[in-house]
Amino acid sequence: MKKHIKIHITGAVQGVGFRPFVYNLAKKLGLKGYVINDTHGVVIEVEGKEKEINRFLISLQTEKPPLAHIFSQEIEELPLSDFKDFQIKKSEQTGKKEVFILPDISTCTECLKELTDPEDRRYRYPFINCTNCGPRFTIIERLPYDRPNITMKKFKMCPSCEKEYKDPNNRRFHAQPNACPVCGPYISLYTSDGKLVSERDKALEECINLLNEGKIIAVKGIGGFHLVCDATNNNTIETLRNRKKRGEKPFAIMFKDIEQIKQYADITDFEEAVILSPEKPIVIVRKKENTDLSSKVAPDLDRIGVFLPYSPLHFLLLKDYGRPLVMTSANLSDEPIVKENEEAFEKLSIFTDYILVHNRDIKNRVDDSVVRVINKKISFIRRSRGFAPLPVKLPFKLNRKVLAVGGHQKNTIAIGFDDKGFLSQHIGDLETADACRNFEEIVYSFFELYDFSPELVISDLHPLYHSTKWAKDFSEKNNIPLFQIQHHYAHTLSLMAENQIKDEKIFALSWDGTGYGEDGNLWGGEFLVADYEGYERIFHFDYFRLIGGEKAIKEPRRVALSILFEIFGKNLPDMPTVRAFKEKEIGIFYKMWEKGINSPLSSSTGRLFDAAASILGIRQILSYEGQSGMIMENFYRWDVNDCYSFEIKNGIDWRPIFVEMIQDRSDISVKVSKFINTLACIAIESYQQKGEGMKLGLTGGVFQNKFLTEKIVQLSEKENIPVILHKKVPPNDGGLSLGQLVYRIKSF
Repeated sequence: MKKHIKIHITGAVQGVGFRPFVYNLAKKLGLKGYVINDTHGVVIEVEGKEKEINRFLISLQTEKPPLAHIFSQEIEELPLSDFKDFQIKKSEQTGKKEVFILPDISTCTECLKELTDPEDRRYRYPFINCTNCGPRFTIIERLPYDRPNITMKKFKMCPSCEKEYKDPNNRRFHAQPNACPVCGPYISLYTSDGKLVSERDKALEECINLLNEGKIIAVKGIGGFHLVCDATNNNTIETLRNRKKRGEKPFAIMFKDIEQIKQYADITDFEEAVILSPEKPIVIVRKKENTDLSSKVAPDLDRIGVFLPYSPLHFLLLKDYGRPLVMTSANLSDEPIVKENEEAFEKLSIFTDYILVHNRDIKNRVDDSVVRVINKKISFIRRSRGFAPLPVKLPFKLNRKVLAVGGHQKNTIAIGFDDKGFLSQHIGDLETADACRNFEEIVYSFFELYDFSPELVISDLHPLYHSTKWAKDFSEKNNIPLFQIQHHYAHTLSLMAENQIKDEKIFALSWDGTGYGEDGNLWGGEFLVADYEGYERIFHFDYFRLIGGEKAIKEPRRVALSILFEIFGKNLPDMPTVRAFKEKEIGIFYKMWEKGINSPLSSSTGRLFDAAASILGIRQILSYEGQSGMIMENFYRWDVNDCYSFEIKNGIDWRPIFVEMIQDRSDISVKVSKFINTLACIAIESYQQKGEGMKLGLTGGVFQNKFLTEKIVQLSEKENIPVILHKKVPPNDGGLSLGQLVYRIKSF
């Protein structure tokens, strides 16, 4: 019996070789019809024997290309037609845009094999790709994903490439960025003041020589430029830190292969799998002692961020150089990663000795993703290249098109429609004019890509956040309703959404550095019972003052001093925090603390970490956000199970913790371990008082602390408490936009 069906597939089905796969499958089964890309996804019509059509439908699911992700499939039976053959039709440009745009995909093994084969015509070609790998999101200008709609459109394929592109049996059949040394992009090396040094193969050869000489090179990659230098050269890295004014914030390191990573780091099997995954994120792992890696790569930390080459250019650089390379985002402080060649010469010449560019334009700038393994699962620190802009499936359908603008630090934006939330790549801190322009550029690029017009805008409560001010202005100009939700509630909602929580409340610990509270104070140590319609603040850490306001965020000694004033008044004991100030300063700060002058109230768990670091003599002034907590992780010991005293009344009284810590004569590693254990015990006891019958959720930047999170999970398992963690978006402010997206507004 003959049948004719139409199949509409949505998901990550463009740019993954899906149409060639469908074409070859239909041909093999003797079916007639067509396949076409449209703005929804892929449309297929097939006609033939019912038995072959059934085999076709099964094979669509079981044999699809490895990078394809089918989100939905609708099948409609139609009257018999008179198709003469099976063909790939030209893509349709009109209609609602909801296809999934693929992230950029690391170079596949087949391309790497060709890259290193002297007999292959793409031998050592830095832009080799196929339907299974290569740039996607960073080069797309509009949907559907076809050559005229990507930045490769300016490169006309040579006859050899065009033959591959049109051959159904070729791996590059309809590979949109297809190119070769004859017809495609190429690299050029310049001095930092813009003088051409060399091009193509010679440019790469010269780069290796310059790296050997200890030079710093800005290298244009897939989503932007990196600053690159030898990771074993102390002097060069010190120079880079001085030029970039980077202080002590760790640099990521790229290695040539997994075996080389194992020479420098102790990695678990699961960490190895994450490092080798197609997304190739930066993975935070424990470094080995006594290697030739520069101590200046990650000062005072026992961990390093490692990753493997994910583009052919990176692969060639690492293969030829042999030693690990610092590979850090090229940008001015708090500004977006540089992506344009002209921009590189304008902004990066002060950091670099040379600049390696190429002539393939980057449409969407994208930083590297950063993850670590917590509780044997991936935990995002930064969700970007390799993951964005794939959507997060929501636990319910939105009844409006929603734009969520995120927070101020580690910003991401999100758009939502139906049951999908599309999160942007990492945007970063909105501290500079360029960062704010990049934020707006990304908002509008998402509007354009998805033909999206928001019907509702949601922002943070903080009146001084750039994202909040922008949202207010946008809503007024476009006559669109604006709603604002509390920062820690948004964290909680993001955790619920990605864990597919539907119609239940959870007991959430929303712990971070700072968020604007509904009482005007700075929250950050919150215990919430929440659902999608609202929350109740059950507990919070007792307020303490941040002496000097924002300065206290960068100086743990000020937070600790406030804690000490609360406990001891003016009669402070001799200890590291007190010795970090002059006597006159302490007198001035006491008056500020006593009268609340420029000393706002905070409940922040992150600041309690800072106070502990100061009191224990670990750190008095920070070089970067979260540094004190990261260093404290060096000292944690699993064999220490004790904790300090605490009290849960209307709030969480932290005073007994610090009194006992000051009196404790144990080794510093024991005191750090007891402090972290205490926070874990507080989590469990607070849940047992007010959260029984609910899931315990852990959200906020503090839960990037591996040992705190794993300790809470360990204790929860003993008490049979169900725990949910982040696994698709960061627990930090990078996940706020997802939480804002799913807020159910009662009055709307």
